[in-house]
Amino acid sequence: MKKTLLLASALLIMFSCQKEATKEDVVNYASSITQDELKEHLYIYSSDEFEGRNTGDPGQKKAVEYIKKQYEAMGVKPLIEGNYFQKVPLNIVKTPKVSITNNDKSFNYFDDFISLGSANSSTVSASEIVYAGFGIDDDKYSNYTNLDVKGKIVVVKNGEPKDKYGNNVITGDKEASKWSNGRQELSAKRNTAKDKGAKALFFMNDDLFNQYARYFKGLETRGVSSRLSLPVKKDGESDMYQFLISNKMGKSLVANIEKSDKPSYETAKFEMVFEASSESKPSENVAAYIKGSEKPDEYIIISSHLDHIGVDADGEVFNGADDDGSGTVAMLEIAEAFKTAADYGHGPKRSIIFLHVTGEEKGLLGSRYYTDYEPLVPLENTITDLNIDMIGRIDPKREGDRNYIYLIGSDKLSTDLHNISEQVNKQYVNIELDYKYNAENDPNRFYYRSDHYSFAKNNIPVIFYFNGTHADYHKISDTPDKINYDLLENRSRLIFHTAWEIANRDERLVVDKIEEKGKS
Repeated sequence: MKKTLLLASALLIMFSCQKEATKEDVVNYASSITQDELKEHLYIYSSDEFEGRNTGDPGQKKAVEYIKKQYEAMGVKPLIEGNYFQKVPLNIVKTPKVSITNNDKSFNYFDDFISLGSANSSTVSASEIVYAGFGIDDDKYSNYTNLDVKGKIVVVKNGEPKDKYGNNVITGDKEASKWSNGRQELSAKRNTAKDKGAKALFFMNDDLFNQYARYFKGLETRGVSSRLSLPVKKDGESDMYQFLISNKMGKSLVANIEKSDKPSYETAKFEMVFEASSESKPSENVAAYIKGSEKPDEYIIISSHLDHIGVDADGEVFNGADDDGSGTVAMLEIAEAFKTAADYGHGPKRSIIFLHVTGEEKGLLGSRYYTDYEPLVPLENTITDLNIDMIGRIDPKREGDRNYIYLIGSDKLSTDLHNISEQVNKQYVNIELDYKYNAENDPNRFYYRSDHYSFAKNNIPVIFYFNGTHADYHKISDTPDKINYDLLENRSRLIFHTAWEIANRDERLVVDKIEEKGKS
């Protein structure tokens, strides 16, 4: 890092005679986050040399080495003793060989069904299929009341019930709930069936099936696979077989599936032979930290994802400057600001973890591994996660009104966190905090689509900092020359100030709301 001797000397004089950091001190630390250094980092991190940072590929390995070297140069220590890398044991899930028959009728992969995941090869036989209607379990409506699905083959269909006026029963209006929202329906119904102990779930959704089947068949035809998964947990958690099926197959399994929403037990002569196929493709999270001076066993996590989507078939690199090079370099500068403060005797009272996670583009894999498999610090001692994913550009809807940042999730679990965020912004930065995408009925469902959600589902308060999507999102044109570095600087300073306040206040954040289980 190229910090001037003048700044260092001034800071040394200012801080040598005082114990508690003043507002002026904190502003000075934040001022070490500069456009020039953000730009210098980002032009390297999103260059062709890093080959699009696809999870587990050589370019991603170069990316984690770059991040590691920056922390070493700053003198910010690894969270794991002697090692900045948390190994994430991912697997490439190949198309399994699956044979399914029911009542002497056979079904074909890609024509009738596709598998959405299981690591276990086995043969499953059943004399009964449980039809669970829409597959909903909600306070306002449940298909699972008095329905035993433990160890059973379960069939559900898409959609949710409506009243005689055409309103959805659960929301009370035309707005879709998570049980039929396109981005949440699959996971909500899958998670519910799994929680109920189902052996296998067959989800009839013709549109979704056709979309997924075309995509995965295309991958197989080209001899490639982008499906990565975490290993099956070894703690006794059941591994449920999950399938998307066509309407045709659905009607064959449950004759009246289109006409009836009422759960039933269907007599069957069902047999499935499932031969799983996968290979190891390990990756890494990067974790560095600054130990708290007074409450070292309480942790603030600042996170961003280090991966992107790699190189296309023509060799074109997806540089991912905004997604999420911007978050990555912001973290490096924020870490440097905290380290500068610590060097001058103003280390944070609580510990700060800088967590760069892998596999976000493949399904939040790195953050899920951290929270669900191997937390490096106790989740109950994790105060908050401030997650940064795309903060270097301007949403086209905001052209001409650029001094903003979208905040998502700040009030979902902790009113305290939301109020602190608002107060800090007014005191230090004065960016417009736009909550457009924070609404529960936001059709984009951004709250569930970045790494903060792995923490939120564990009832850890979160803020997701986001500039919105743009024409270059997930395109080869997401390059560093299009970043608004003045905005990146200001937004990074906001996150620093927010983390500083949470780390140094006397009281721990109060969690006054609870995340509903199975929402993701």
